Amino acid sequence: MNTVAQILKAKGKSVWTISKDALVADALKILAEHKVGSVVVMNGDSLVGIFTERDFAHKMGVQAKNPSQTKIEEVMTHEVITVTSKQSVTVCMALMTEHHIRHLPVVDGGRLVGIISIGDVVKDMIGELQFMVVQLEKYIQGLR
Repeated sequence: MNTVAQILKAKGKSVWTISKDALVADALKILAEHKVGSVVVMNGDSLVGIFTERDFAHKMGVQAKNPSQTKIEEVMTHEVITVTSKQSVTVCMALMTEHHIRHLPVVDGGRLVGIISIGDVVKDMIGELQFMVVQLEKYIQGLR
């Protein structure tokens, strides 16, 4: 089974971040401009939260808060579940399923090194399954 490092190698290590003091409107611009579903919230070099499309829908929309007047720190998810680059894709899928999340920041040695999404995990798992099917077909054909 593949690891998070292999996913990051294939997709790249780009991760969009924003300061905890920024406004929600700034985060929304990043999400729209880069066509991503989350932005990691930083306090200097420290990861302190994550802001996702879900956070916007559940915490901003319901409360009718103004994105231009609301700090990201007020509505971000504070308890961020992270993984390391050495963890398996299977572990990531389990974490995402158990916690109902779609994004996992990747932290190695206390440093943010990337982020993976549920789409990245599913794509990797499909690739693994396709590889196994090909190998099984080759094995079966070799037995004939």
